[in-house]
Formats: sequence, structure tokens, C-alpha cells
Amino acid sequence: MKTITLIFCTIVLLAGCASTGQAPAPSPEAPDYAPDFSLVDVSGNEVRLSDFKGQKNVVLVIYARHD
Repeated sequence: MKTITLIFCTIVLLAGCASTGQAPAPSPEAPDYAPDFSLVDVSGNEVRLSDFKGQKNVVLVIYARHD
């Protein structure tokens, strides 16, 4: 049931974005860089993308947390 809800929410979100009539943002090209942003990790600590500057790669993994 949770999978169906997640799929439905994703479809609604995508449909809402598509119905705004705005052109999509251009795809990044090398050497474009991601803008700096911050997120809260699973331990509750704020982490900024700029904290990893100078390291090789950053992989962002987003998943649903079930409490």
C-alpha cells in the first residue's frame, strides 16, 4: 500500500510541475556545478554540499524514513 501511495504522489507531483507551463531548467553541462544547499542527515546534523568541496564525488541518496 505504501508503494502505491508513493507512486501516486510522485505522479501527482510530476503532473503538477508539468501543468505550470514553465519551460524546464536547462540541463547542466560540464563544468557546471551544483548550487550549494543544506540538508539534515539521519542524525539530525545539518550538512552542506560545500562541506565536501575538493573531494572527488558526492552521491545524494534520498529515501523514505519510517519512524
